[in-house]
Amino acid sequence: MKKHFMMLAAYNHWANRRLYDAAAQLPEEDFTRDTGAFFKSMMGTLNHILVADRIWMKRFTGEGEAPAALDAIIHSDFARLKASREAEDNRIVKWINQLGDKDFGGRFTYMTMTDMRTISQRLAPALGHFFNHQTHHRGQSHMILTLLGYQSIQFDLFLFQRTEEGRDFA
Repeated sequence: MKKHFMMLAAYNHWANRRLYDAAAQLPEEDFTRDTGAFFKSMMGTLNHILVADRIWMKRFTGEGEAPAALDAIIHSDFARLKASREAEDNRIVKWINQLGDKDFGGRFTYMTMTDMRTISQRLAPALGHFFNHQTHHRGQSHMILTLLGYQSIQFDLFLFQRTEEGRDFA
């Protein structure tokens, strides 16, 4: 099970680099344009992915920043947002890699943001959601790029597995 989540952490890092490379081509006007996506713009969507990752990592580890709102804008500046994304992805990979096999069956407890309930659940299913959530919003980012007329990108897991960094997981 550990190797599976190590793969998802490495894949997430790879996919986010591809996404940010594609988003870097957007002029400020397109980066902030409301495209009708759930978090409106590329800026809003990229910030949301980072916000959610920080919230979950705070729940998982008890450490780090946890924004108070799912639509918080951590950085409106693309370069600063990209640097924060890279740091968070490195943090995720490092944390997953240091977990032991038994940790994935263990439980953790956290407070929900929306209705202030205490939740206790096993780590592995929560990690499944964590990585799936990122994939979901990367798909929305892909839609934003396409809608704005920019070249779309592929995030398929099998493409990652064919890269040098993904071959160990194929």
